[in-house]
Amino acid sequence: MANIKDVAERAGVSVATVSRVLNGRSPVAATRDRVLAAVAELGYRPNVVARALRTARTRTLGLVISDLRNPFFTELADAVEQEARRLGYSLIIGNAGESPRQQDDHIRTLLDRRIDGLMVSSAGTGSAMLGEAVASGTPLVLLDRPVPGVTAPCVRAEGRQALADLAAHLAELGRRRPAVIVAPAGTPIGDERLELFRAALAGHQIALPAERIVSSPDLSPAGGQRMMRALLDLPEPPDAVLATDNLMALGGLDEVRARGLRIPGDVALVAFDDVPWFAHTDPPLTAIAQPTRDLGRAAVHTLLERIEGREAPSVLLPAQLVPRRSCGERPRSDH
Repeated sequence: MANIKDVAERAGVSVATVSRVLNGRSPVAATRDRVLAAVAELGYRPNVVARALRTARTRTLGLVISDLRNPFFTELADAVEQEARRLGYSLIIGNAGESPRQQDDHIRTLLDRRIDGLMVSSAGTGSAMLGEAVASGTPLVLLDRPVPGVTAPCVRAEGRQALADLAAHLAELGRRRPAVIVAPAGTPIGDERLELFRAALAGHQIALPAERIVSSPDLSPAGGQRMMRALLDLPEPPDAVLATDNLMALGGLDEVRARGLRIPGDVALVAFDDVPWFAHTDPPLTAIAQPTRDLGRAAVHTLLERIEGREAPSVLLPAQLVPRRSCGERPRSDH
């Protein structure tokens, strides 16, 4: 990564002259043009160096969310913003739209805005700018999704107990042919949920064969509908489906209804990530609820620890199974 000395050498001027140009104080247009051309050629970002040298703070935090269209991430961002504001910080939010390239653009912009610290719920398996953020010394916290190779505390939900409870719940209800819609494919969080659920099912002598595991990079209702279609087209279709994302669960629900099938009569459906309207679908959808607002608050506090120069461990908060009616549960009686 180019530094201010590299820019000075390329432009044929002193480091002090480069500094004056970048601060808008160059009296000679030709000199300014040479320096700015060198900055562009070398891809130099002055704020990375300035950040390492400054002592003043902006009291501004950055948050890059993988996809604000997902209600889980919308609530997460709201919780982060409220807690940051309560503690006297402003928050700048960027929406990656599940695109690593778009995520890089947001991180680059936030670093240039001289934020005090950065929180990222990463799109995919990460992006190049995450490594640069760490290298620049910017305090970084990962939110919801760990990223291989990035050394930073991660604040997320622990699904082990909730998935064990789900496996026991399905076994008790006689569901012996479960399937999983994994989202996104090949990412640590998706793989972790799959393996935890597979292990929990095995404890009840329930198999999860490869043909009943489907995945799609498209975290959307359309992606969920395509994956549910593939599962229901199997010679022996599943009698229960876990969608590891709430939007894909909605798409799965659409496909079941499009075929004239019934939930839970023909197939049970469970979503990992609860949202308010799941309690109002027909039937109400069983879900694994993450402590979304607690995650947002914990991310802010973890980042502030890093900003103060203190070690901050990763945070795991428990998710919880919320049984409703979509697996064949008996209606609750008030009597």
